[in-house]
Amino acid sequence: MPAEAIHSLKSFNTFGVDYSCRNLITVGTKNELISVCSKLFADSKPFFVLGGGSNILLTDDYQGTVVKIASKGIECHEDDEYYYLNVEAGEEWHQLVEYCLTKAMPGLENLALIPGTVGAAPIQNIGAYGLEFMDICDWVEFVDLRSGKLTRFKSDECQFGYRESIFKAELKGVTVVTSVGIKLAKRWQPRLSYGPLKQFEADSVTPEQVFDCICRIRTEKLPDPAVIGNAGSFFKNPIVSTTRYKKLIESYPALVGYFLEDGSVKLAAGWLIDNAGLKGVAVGDAAVHEQQALVLINKGQASGRDILQLAMRVIETIKNKFDVILEAEPRIIGAEGERELEDERTVGKKTSHYSSS
Repeated sequence: MPAEAIHSLKSFNTFGVDYSCRNLITVGTKNELISVCSKLFADSKPFFVLGGGSNILLTDDYQGTVVKIASKGIECHEDDEYYYLNVEAGEEWHQLVEYCLTKAMPGLENLALIPGTVGAAPIQNIGAYGLEFMDICDWVEFVDLRSGKLTRFKSDECQFGYRESIFKAELKGVTVVTSVGIKLAKRWQPRLSYGPLKQFEADSVTPEQVFDCICRIRTEKLPDPAVIGNAGSFFKNPIVSTTRYKKLIESYPALVGYFLEDGSVKLAAGWLIDNAGLKGVAVGDAAVHEQQALVLINKGQASGRDILQLAMRVIETIKNKFDVILEAEPRIIGAEGERELEDERTVGKKTSHYSSS
């Protein structure tokens, strides 16, 4: 029998780590996506759905099928109050933001330059600079692989939270997002609460000015994956109780924290990492970025395991210094599927498939 083909995934992940998969299938339509994933699921074959590859860390050659999503299409309609968009999962997120601006449909500009595909947006509940996907989500369409049924959940059914959704919890591993519905108010209200955006006046700023400012901020803060491998912010900002925050402030008066509506406090993970002296710390060719402590980078020849070990070192250091637990944003993919972020010497929890940005 002929040997199975080996497909490189180096160009399909923004860390640029050099791993492969047994099979690679590119799907260009929603029907293809449903058909391919449903068959793999029914046959109990390991697979995962790959979008832009900006939210994964590969740590080994994947012993299964990667389904590369490339479905395209944007449909728009409107009523007196809103613009409604039906967007296929394979569309690039930043290109969607630009498209909306060119069509005079503002509302996404705070989410400019977030890498990845539209289908990943609800899974991760992407967010930046005062806006989250949940704020503009109308519905999410997905296929339930157990039944093959195509279903739409309204935004309030998606159990959105900080970088969380039902698709990362209850429906993880049994659904694939096929398209999303976005709802943009015609009466545009700028979101200017984030630092550099405070320079603008709400009654005079334009969506284009907000977009340009966000693009400039992200370009200055985050390295370009085309130049140096990275997955953007590697760690979530940890959330602690007010009591815990007050105790931390006693020891670290400059600690950056943001009070949330439920009374808890979101800590700036970048501040914690920076003030633990971890900028520039390296494991092999993996390093904490010198300019942005939230970002782990591949300086050229890092393996996924180097990056994983570096992440574990950061987590351990922050736990020991601040008694705060950091969580990773990217999903960790080993030879047999997704695993928990933990020491590479352990097996970890695995699942057979998932969707990524």
